[in-house]
Amino acid sequence: MIIERIQAGSTSARRSETPDARLQSMLVGFARLSAAAREQGISLSPDVARNSLATMTSMYVATPTGELTVQDTVLSETNPIPLRIYDPAPGRASRVCLYLHGGGHMAGSIQVYDPICRQVALTAQCVTVAVDYRLAPEHPYPQGLDDAQQVTMHLLARLRELGYEVQDDLTVAGDSAGGALTATLSALSMTQPELHIKRQILIYPSLDYTLSQPSVKENALGYVLESDKIAWYFDNYLPSDVDRHDASPLFMGAGGLPPTLVFSAGFCPLRDESYAYVAQLQQAEVEVEHWNFPEQIHAFLNLQQFVPDACEAVYQNMAKFINS
Repeated sequence: MIIERIQAGSTSARRSETPDARLQSMLVGFARLSAAAREQGISLSPDVARNSLATMTSMYVATPTGELTVQDTVLSETNPIPLRIYDPAPGRASRVCLYLHGGGHMAGSIQVYDPICRQVALTAQCVTVAVDYRLAPEHPYPQGLDDAQQVTMHLLARLRELGYEVQDDLTVAGDSAGGALTATLSALSMTQPELHIKRQILIYPSLDYTLSQPSVKENALGYVLESDKIAWYFDNYLPSDVDRHDASPLFMGAGGLPPTLVFSAGFCPLRDESYAYVAQLQQAEVEVEHWNFPEQIHAFLNLQQFVPDACEAVYQNMAKFINS
């Protein structure tokens, strides 16, 4: 089964017996590299994390074909947060999707996620905007979140200033750490209507900085994103005086959140955070749609060459949701 829509009260298995067979050779190679690194005492570093994500994405995600106008700019002269704007239909009043990339709050960039954002724009036929928010450890919490918040507040005005025809309709989307930023912005929007969030999309999101959900242990090793690496990301991102419970979107409340689309993956350590979050939204009677990929691992969008049908299912469901 490639994908399953999860309804309230579902008792279906959250993961299949084994990961997608098409990922097997890649997972074996990854396990060998990880074991060798541990034996040699090679420790993680920001440069290693950034290069690994960039290399993986460039190797396994092809740049989609299709006509787009692409523009690099900044939010403003006084707030020069880098943006990349993708417009599939210049001159048409379009909805807008702000995309916040993944990478553990330490890796990823506009350039790394360029093919993914191109695919979002082409499939949803909406203006899609990527943002280079600041990364840890050079810029720890909440600096990246502050960047995302500023962009969310001022994006529609900035697009119009640049001559784009856009509707008053903003979707914020993000994968992994970008999902954490997205969900946090949505929580903030409950008391800050100037954030203008119409709907949110969370792709295998990081929602619990306390790492208290069962899948963190169940999927701790062998599926690319490993639990000790998540802990390392969080240690670099979150200063010691930050309450990780309070900083986690999972514990920020659900009442008043915008309509939400969630994608989870069976062999992802963060999987159960999505289930817990969706349950809260359902309890609060928030409109929510949840799709689980029982055979997939974290970051499968960055592994498109292996699982193109799973990636296509994400993009198609995003497009339907953005244009709903």
